[in-house]
Amino acid sequence: MTTLPRRLGAASALLFSLMLGAAHADTAAPDLESRRAALNTLIKEQWEHTMRNSPEWASLLGDKRYNDQWSDFSQAGIDADNQAAAAFLKRFEAIDTSGFPLQEKLNRDLMVRELRKNVEGVRFRDWEMPLAQNSGVHLDIPMVVSALPFETVKDYEDYIARLHKLPKLFAETRVQMEKGVKDGLMPPKFLIPKIAKQCDDVAAMKPAASPFAEPLKKFPADFSAADKARLTKDILAAVQKDVAPAYKQLGAFVKTKYLPYGRKDVGMWSLPDGAARYSFKAKHSTTTDMTPEEIHQLGLSEVARIEGQMLKVAQQLGYKDLKSFNKSLEANAALHPKSRQEIVDLYQKYTDQMYTQLPQQFGILPKAKVEIKQVEAFREKGASAAAYMPGSPDGKRPGRVMVNTGDFAKRSTVSIETTALHEGVPGHHMQLSIAQEIDSLPMFRQHGNYTAYAEGWALYSERLGEELGFFKDPYSNYGHLQDEMLRAIRLVVDTGLHYKKWTRQQVVDFFHDHSGIEEVDVQSETDRYIVWPGQALGYKIGQLKILSLRDYAKQELGARFDIRKFHDQVLGAGALPMDVLEAQIKGWVAAEKLNATAQQ
Repeated sequence: MTTLPRRLGAASALLFSLMLGAAHADTAAPDLESRRAALNTLIKEQWEHTMRNSPEWASLLGDKRYNDQWSDFSQAGIDADNQAAAAFLKRFEAIDTSGFPLQEKLNRDLMVRELRKNVEGVRFRDWEMPLAQNSGVHLDIPMVVSALPFETVKDYEDYIARLHKLPKLFAETRVQMEKGVKDGLMPPKFLIPKIAKQCDDVAAMKPAASPFAEPLKKFPADFSAADKARLTKDILAAVQKDVAPAYKQLGAFVKTKYLPYGRKDVGMWSLPDGAARYSFKAKHSTTTDMTPEEIHQLGLSEVARIEGQMLKVAQQLGYKDLKSFNKSLEANAALHPKSRQEIVDLYQKYTDQMYTQLPQQFGILPKAKVEIKQVEAFREKGASAAAYMPGSPDGKRPGRVMVNTGDFAKRSTVSIETTALHEGVPGHHMQLSIAQEIDSLPMFRQHGNYTAYAEGWALYSERLGEELGFFKDPYSNYGHLQDEMLRAIRLVVDTGLHYKKWTRQQVVDFFHDHSGIEEVDVQSETDRYIVWPGQALGYKIGQLKILSLRDYAKQELGARFDIRKFHDQVLGAGALPMDVLEAQIKGWVAAEKLNATAQQ
């Protein structure tokens, strides 16, 4: 197994400091309790600020206090939020955590780390490039609407107030885009027409068919006929008079005032301060200090390793090389869905299959269940094959694996089994649900996210399926390997685009040279890396780190190693940076060895 370069030396120092803090808790300064109380109070204050300034996220978490608001995307609002982050950072840094329990010290350290990242990132003004073909308010807001809870008449009334305020949010977005034009912060020109079309498509919908009218299908049974009629009338009127014109105006702006200034080169290197931008993105996606060159070389190594495994499967099925086998996959009608529903049914089948195996691998299981849903039609063109949307902490909205059923005849079924494990259980759904259910963690950790941890765990979860004897069908096994290959390719092409100045065609060619991934996904994945630099790096780097930590624990504990305890340790403190996770696992291993010695 190829392992990560050992650039995480800070982990051992962190572990030592954490253990030292716990060991000397009884001799800490007499103001220990007041300092602990001050930290907890400040954490709650910062969370309140987050909810107040991220009302959409608050709504998704079940906090309805700001249900009639959108985020403030004005320059004044952005500046105030940046200033607040800097002020919170100073206050958290000033807290002395000597003598604190390990997890409380970690609360402070993780908060400082996140705030510091936000403060450092201000210089890049990412808010001036707010729209892409796969993200931005024009796509994100309707997706949020589909997940909002609608339980009371007030929920609907707040929603109507929100709809009336949508033109203001879109106007603020256009102002930031105009600043992006001035400052040279532009997406690639060839992708901008896709944004315009997405806006035009929503604007052209009849009010009742709009994604913004979805709540009309969710009326609780106890609503009166009069309330239903009134709310229906007001929502449809708001969609017609506020929402559709806002989309139409944004679409026109994109085509006439924005498109002409789109950048020619696709890599982040072509943006102002491009090299520093990409290094910043890579560092925070991986939570390591690996350089783009190191990441690129790791990717090439992983591609070669996985390619060898894929060739064995192709030869097992009677093909001499991957090229001929991949070509046969395209022509094999049995490997292409016959309907949208077939895709959904397969995801459900493999999810149900995994649920029966969870007790063998985990001591702690999530209470929340997961459901399989189709990606909304208005965004399926730019959406990935599948994605996970977390459930609400109160359990009223289950976690959802959103599967893309668009162009179903051109899609392949070979990767569905492994993707179901990645997005659902034991992947994203399990990791995020368990974190939400850890009452001892503050809210910012229950709902925290580090790409390398979250996506690394999900990719590791695919490997668990292999170890449990899944992928019995050789084609499904090939799909499993191909999905791992996709994550290895990402290391190569993401750094290729944004560090080595590759063209888009070079990325497409690399995909075709080293995988049989269907064309529709090759194209959408390539465009995703172009507009979302660095994010794709976290998957493989996180997976390899978790695997190396498991190998370490096995070696150190020998016959005492318990896979269930290891998994509970990986998931039991919420999302963590990779160096902190390493300290967590090594601390657990040390404790297990001490316990074993004490029992002898």
